Amino acid sequence: MTETQRKLTTIFSADVQDYTRLMGLDEEGTLATLKRYRDAMSGLITAHGGRVVNTWGDGLIAEFPSVVEAVRAAVDVQTELAAFNDAKPASAQMLFRIGINLGDVIADGSDIYGDGVNIAARLQASAPAGGIVISSTVYDQVRNKVPVAFDFLGPLTVKNVSEAIPSYAIRIGETHPPHAQPIAQSAPQPAAAASPARPDQRPLASPSRVRKLLGIFAIAAAFFALINALTWEGNLWAVWPILVLAFVSAMTIARLQNRIDPQLAGLAVIGLGLIAINLLSWHGTFWAIWPLMAFAVIGAIRWVMRS
Repeated sequence: MTETQRKLTTIFSADVQDYTRLMGLDEEGTLATLKRYRDAMSGLITAHGGRVVNTWGDGLIAEFPSVVEAVRAAVDVQTELAAFNDAKPASAQMLFRIGINLGDVIADGSDIYGDGVNIAARLQASAPAGGIVISSTVYDQVRNKVPVAFDFLGPLTVKNVSEAIPSYAIRIGETHPPHAQPIAQSAPQPAAAASPARPDQRPLASPSRVRKLLGIFAIAAAFFALINALTWEGNLWAVWPILVLAFVSAMTIARLQNRIDPQLAGLAVIGLGLIAINLLSWHGTFWAIWPLMAFAVIGAIRWVMRS
């Protein structure tokens, strides 16, 4: 007789949007596509350290010891399946919905049961086609560790669970299918919710956005340099407005990016700005070392506190 035990795990629940409609259009083709897509999903789950617990119909349940790897697996799954769907007409595309929850479950042999599984299934049901929805317990663990953005969806009611579950949608950017349902806009979490919401509102600094910003900076810098050259009186004054433009551009990029703590990146930009000012107004004293030391202490404290 198998002994049951409780454990904390990350539950990954997935199913196909409009599976019944797809089966009505082409049963054999839909089953072949489902097998191919589910094989790809299972491979990515295993690659991220997860385990497929069970499959039924168009559904799949998996578990992960790592919350971060579960979210990474979900993003990789939706990215790879979106590439599969690009070769199909819109009416024949197979779009999965994924829900992820970190919770306590009952393990009975290779199966898992309990509210943790039910919540993951409810999150999956609320996800858009081709999308991912996570619980607040997952969000708290991954919000600064996975390079994606999040939208707060509000509290989600789950049958037989007394408290509503705050939920978040993951924005994968261009990896979403173009016809996926729109994700709800971020909203402040109600005060009565079970846990405080801290939705990540920072957009990613995409390469195109960075190129545009640097292009504007280059044009403005060239403008000041040209004026300085045409009105030359032996003073290279254009270096100061160019330095201000460079500082503003760097601070904007530091605020938009999502790979490094924006506050730490901002301190680094300010430090480089002070060094530039010190060198451009050099009088034999490297005074910038003192604020740089203060920034280093502040940055180290913040890094330790975040860790």
